[in-house]
Amino acid sequence: MKPAYYHSQNSGRDRWMISYLDVLTIMLILFIALAAQALRSAPQPQSPPPVQATAPELAPPIPVPNAALGAIKQQLEESPLDVQLDSRGVVVSLPQALLFAPGEDRINADAFSTVTAVADVLAKIPNNVRLVGHADAVPIHNRRFNNNWELAAARSLRLLELLSNRYGIDESRLSVESDGSYDPKSTNDTPDGRASNRRVEIVILDGAPQPTP
Repeated sequence: MKPAYYHSQNSGRDRWMISYLDVLTIMLILFIALAAQALRSAPQPQSPPPVQATAPELAPPIPVPNAALGAIKQQLEESPLDVQLDSRGVVVSLPQALLFAPGEDRINADAFSTVTAVADVLAKIPNNVRLVGHADAVPIHNRRFNNNWELAAARSLRLLELLSNRYGIDESRLSVESDGSYDPKSTNDTPDGRASNRRVEIVILDGAPQPTP
């Protein structure tokens, strides 16, 4: 028969083990709860936004020349003229050497045959016409003109007067513009380039004049 103190020692040890297991269970539950809370509060990974397919950029369409302007250009090209087609319309470029003496705005008589070839075409069409004077970059200052703006404007005005008075082109169709030396056709670093820049452009605009109400 075992002594009584032996039963007392076993009973105390069992109670200690039960309390220890309870502590372990509580700590395990606490750790699980903390882990679950951390998972809930952690930022959720976001899926990348869907990639939207973009259409490739297309080159701007090449403008198709107006049929009427193309016909006008063909008529002008029957004469030895510098004729181009741009966004404004049909452009006839008349060099200063043909039209004017250096630094002057009086039209040479030798230029009349060339101007006549242009005027004959203008008389057959209804389009408005813009006369644009150009100069080179060499400054000018003489008894008549203070700068290239004035010289280029005077030359385009003289051409307007010639077309109206000599060839009967209605003034309501004509307008004058001066670009001075700020729209060069070529370089201003060479004599040939500067000569090319000194010009008057006869621009046959795309469209007929609007009727006056």
